[in-house]
Amino acid sequence: MPVGLEAWLSDIPPITRTWLIAAIGTSLAVQCHLVTPLQLYFSFKSAFVNLQPWRAITTFLYFGPLSIDFVFHLFFFMRYSRMLEESSFASRKADYFWLLCTSASLLLLLSPLFTLPFLSSPLAFTLVYIWSRRQPAMRISLFGILTVSAPYLPIALVAISWVINGTWRAAASDLMGCVVGHAWYFGTDVMIREVGGQMSWTKTPTFVQRWFNDPAR
Repeated sequence: MPVGLEAWLSDIPPITRTWLIAAIGTSLAVQCHLVTPLQLYFSFKSAFVNLQPWRAITTFLYFGPLSIDFVFHLFFFMRYSRMLEESSFASRKADYFWLLCTSASLLLLLSPLFTLPFLSSPLAFTLVYIWSRRQPAMRISLFGILTVSAPYLPIALVAISWVINGTWRAAASDLMGCVVGHAWYFGTDVMIREVGGQMSWTKTPTFVQRWFNDPAR
């Protein structure tokens, strides 16, 4: 029977668990000087002109050096990714994987506008935004100090991130994640409610459903 850390990890749903382990491993690799952030950041030139495509993935795995900001973003990523995967996307691993893929693609397209080399935090905030919009009546306590309604949670976290980092750039990256989260929320929840069907780009392709053995809908 798994105990301790193994038991804790086994309780985390698979996609969130995989991302969490990869993110922690990436930061530890940087901390141990096995790789440098210069080998991980994303730019269109580096990734596609210089033929270093791994940067389109590693940009979503590096939350920065071990610090308070690292713990802050990793904690909220794990918490809300896990809650999404266990609730809205329960038994729908393919749909959750497609949400991450499409959100990541949108963030890569938007990244040159904000000159953001790392997109792990914006992707985490995309998930926070989607979860918060699907829980309109819930109230959230932040560190036992501030209580906010779930729809206002992303704005409160952006403000906290700004205070922790002392710069608007961190807030801008998190806000970009909220913009992408709203695009997904509008393309699914709002469109289903208003016109009875979601936008085509939010629909999980059949081949992705087959990867995860999820039933086609």
